[in-house]
Amino acid sequence: MKKSYCHFFKDRKVTYNFILSHESEYPIEKICKVLEVSSSSYYHWKRSPKSLREQKKQELKQVVKDVYFEFKQRYGSPRISAELKARGYKISEPTVAKYMKELGLRSKLAKKFKVTTDSKHNYLVVENILERKFKQTAPCKAWVSDITYMPVKEGFVYLTTVIDLYDRKLIGWSISKTMNTEDTTLAAFKKARKNRPFKAGLIFHSDQGVQYANKKFTNVLQAFKVTRSMSRKGNCWDNAVAESFFKSLKTEIIYGNLLVNRQKMESNLFEYIELWYNKKRRHSHLGYLTIEEFNQSMNYKNAA
Repeated sequence: MKKSYCHFFKDRKVTYNFILSHESEYPIEKICKVLEVSSSSYYHWKRSPKSLREQKKQELKQVVKDVYFEFKQRYGSPRISAELKARGYKISEPTVAKYMKELGLRSKLAKKFKVTTDSKHNYLVVENILERKFKQTAPCKAWVSDITYMPVKEGFVYLTTVIDLYDRKLIGWSISKTMNTEDTTLAAFKKARKNRPFKAGLIFHSDQGVQYANKKFTNVLQAFKVTRSMSRKGNCWDNAVAESFFKSLKTEIIYGNLLVNRQKMESNLFEYIELWYNKKRRHSHLGYLTIEEFNQSMNYKNAA
C-alpha cells in the first residue's frame, strides 16, 4: 500500500496539498508517516509564501472571475479569453476554461423557444434568395429580420429585430404589445432604414410570417426597391443569424431571472441591444471583436 501511495505522490507539492486538505480528518504526523514525508518539511512548506507562479495563477483566476461577473455571466471561455487578450493578458482559451471550471463559473444555458410568427396565410411567399449567405462583404447588402415574444407580468411583449449581416449589428428593432404589422415589422424596418440608409438591391430576409408577407409590408419594401427573401417553411437554419440572436437574448436576460413588468423589460432590452450587443459583446463571427472594433479595423484596411 505504501508503494502505491508513494508512486501517486511523487510530486512533493501535490503531496503537501493533499495533507493540507486532510488536516482536519487525520493527525498531520500520521499522514506524513504514511506518505513518507517529513512533517517538519511539510510545516516549512505551509509557512512559506506561495510561489510566483502560483500567485500569478491566482491573480489570473481573479481576473477571469471579475470579467465573468462584469459581463453578467453572459460569457463562456472563448469570449472571456478574447476579452482578456484585448486587455493585454496572455492567456489561452483552454486555460480560461480550466479556471472557470475550478471556480464553478458557467455561462447561462439556452432553452428552446416557440415560433412566434404565423405562416398560415394566403399572401404571396417568395423564394429564399439569400440562400444562407450569412457572410457579407459590405454593409446594406443583406438584412435579416425576425419576431419573438418576451414574457412579462402583464402577459407578453413582442420584439422585432433587423440585423445587418455585414457586421451583425442590430440596426432596427421595435417592442410592441400587439403583433400588428405597423407595430412590428414596419416599425423595425423604418428604424433600420433611418440608422443605416441603403441603395436599391438590398436583400431583406425573413420567415414566411404574415407580418412579412402581407401587402402593407411588401408594398413598403417594393417602394424602396428591396429584394425580398424568405426561409423555407419550418426551416430555422435559413434564418440562423436572427434565431441565434434570440437564443442569446433569451438565455441572457430571461432564463433564470425573475419575471418583470413591461416597463422593466423594455429597459432591459434597450440595455442589452444598444449598450451590450451593439457595443460591448464580442462576436465569434467577427473574430471575437466587438462590432465597433470590427468596423474600425475594416475602415483602416480600406483606407490603407
